[in-house]
Amino acid sequence: MRTLREKLEDYTNEYLKLWDFYGVIQVTRKGEVLFEKACGYASIEFGIKNDMHSCFSLASMSKQFTAFAVMLLCDRQVLDIDQSAQLYLPADLKIDESITVHHLLSHTSGLYNFYNFENDFFGGYNRMNYSQTEYFQQYINKKPTKPAGTEYDYNNSNYNLLAWIIEHVSGEKYGDFLQKHLFRPLAMSNSVVDDGCRVMVNRASNYAKDFAETVKCPYHNEKFSIGAGAVVSDCEDLHKWYACLRDRKLLSPEAYARFFTENDNNYCYGLEHHHLYGQDRYAHGGDHLGVSTYMQNFFAEDICILILSNNEAINQYRLGNTISDILHNVEVKAPVRHPEVHFSERSLRMYCGTYLEDKIQIEIINGKLYFTRFSGNFHIELYPVGEGVFVQRYYDQTHPYRIAENEMGEMTFFGHTRITS
Repeated sequence: MRTLREKLEDYTNEYLKLWDFYGVIQVTRKGEVLFEKACGYASIEFGIKNDMHSCFSLASMSKQFTAFAVMLLCDRQVLDIDQSAQLYLPADLKIDESITVHHLLSHTSGLYNFYNFENDFFGGYNRMNYSQTEYFQQYINKKPTKPAGTEYDYNNSNYNLLAWIIEHVSGEKYGDFLQKHLFRPLAMSNSVVDDGCRVMVNRASNYAKDFAETVKCPYHNEKFSIGAGAVVSDCEDLHKWYACLRDRKLLSPEAYARFFTENDNNYCYGLEHHHLYGQDRYAHGGDHLGVSTYMQNFFAEDICILILSNNEAINQYRLGNTISDILHNVEVKAPVRHPEVHFSERSLRMYCGTYLEDKIQIEIINGKLYFTRFSGNFHIELYPVGEGVFVQRYYDQTHPYRIAENEMGEMTFFGHTRITS
């Protein structure tokens, strides 16, 4: 009979045969490393491979640090999370007075969510020089789309605002606050907030696929991610963070109780909660240009699962959840790719066209189908898995794209009607 360690190794190695993974995976239980693996390059340019000391951008995994910092300030009675967030923001960053700090922490603020194809933030504004007030006025300072507290809507703006609250009430820069009050007390010496300028030791560069080539990810200014992303860390430090949460360090019992309380849509503060295998799981992932991260914590069983990647090949949620299944003696299926269905080039052309100017384009190049982004500068190869159903060639995609006719007979993709064919 195979041991647990062998099951983890067998499945993970088979999964990674399918995908060109850059990053690290670590699974620990009761202080013992059950599985760890480093793959791919931290720097292709310098021929430096990833190892277990490589540091990665965490993307939205960073939100738990922002939420925790807010709870530290709550413990010190410098803010009340049930009071209006407006009380703790500077005069030029005021939002609707009905929105509390709790609403921001739980993604129930009702604020306008600009993270969509229609807005010019991704691939446009987020490459520009950062101005806090201009960014706030142009993208965040809009009439709420729904009353505060009525609906869950995952929105990075909530955590941008929380970072600015931390700065305003503490008098310290967000990154300095995390260093002084979280990272240093926990001896997380490899963790830092990326401001786009800081030199970070062992930092892995982020990569993606353009056509079939591995390329550096399109530039973006990380300052726009304040509070919602931008933390860089490694497995060693993240296990120290896991121990902080497991052992209830730094916060009062009351603050921890609130921090871990589930709100709408299984969301606590910077972490998601699910009851699985008879256990409580707290987890969060991160997705950004060239970043795929996921952390799962089962505190009662003393299990920590870390997946940190500097390219976009794997589906970290699928892999992380399967690792959880194996740890809990659930039978799992062997990993597979979506089987490709052959379509003639003529048949594929019926899906081609512009669906959103400079943002959503489907075209055939050299006989292959591509989803073209960033004004035609980034090309994601798609292949058919059914009639009007497509997946990316180089990414483990759980939910296929659908390109289909609406009731008017018009071709649609991502909810947008084709403009030109």
